[in-house]
Amino acid sequence: MSIRILYVEDELSLGKIVKTSLQRRGFEVIMESDGDNVLSLFKQVNPTVCVLDVMLPNKDGFEVAAEIRAINPEVPILFLTAKTQTADLVKGFTMGGNDYIRKPFSMEELIVRIENVLRKTPKTNTPPADQIKIGKFLFYTKRQVLISGGEEKKLSYRESELLRLLYEKRDGIIDRKSILDLLWGHDSFFNSRNLDVYITRLRTCLKDDESLQILTIKGVGYRFVLD
Repeated sequence: MSIRILYVEDELSLGKIVKTSLQRRGFEVIMESDGDNVLSLFKQVNPTVCVLDVMLPNKDGFEVAAEIRAINPEVPILFLTAKTQTADLVKGFTMGGNDYIRKPFSMEELIVRIENVLRKTPKTNTPPADQIKIGKFLFYTKRQVLISGGEEKKLSYRESELLRLLYEKRDGIIDRKSILDLLWGHDSFFNSRNLDVYITRLRTCLKDDESLQILTIKGVGYRFVLD
């Protein structure tokens, strides 16, 4: 399995050298230079390991790590820094870092440390329990969001539950009455019209991926198709 590194470094000349060196050694590298952009990129690429420079514009590496830890407590995080104070090292571990590399560093040291934290965190490549891959989307059932291309779409509770039901029944047809009973508790006319509205909303949310379709099976219910 390819090791995907989210590498965050605002020294662009150094960043290009490190990125190229890692790629030549078989790693997949996604690079970012602005702390404000890291969290959305993290959600999009689902990296195997994060390598974060501490000194970043807008939001430092410690703040970024805290945001990452809030949504994924297991992904390994390595800090890069020119700071030498013990307090900074302690802060790095407190904010969720797994290792700390002082600049300047050699590529051999960086690679060894990456491999070391991966050995110590065997669950790294396991997606969060509430994450479902649906076409080009990542669907987080607990947070009720769809993510694609760095864009996050917030779903309502019933939209989220409806999408989950459709996905779980993707190999067959789920009838309208079952959906209404499960999500509304009753298959009344009013609830039935609400279901039509939610189906339309989900189709709009998923329209960016043409391989996904919610088919209406007339007189029966719906079928969720993933080409």
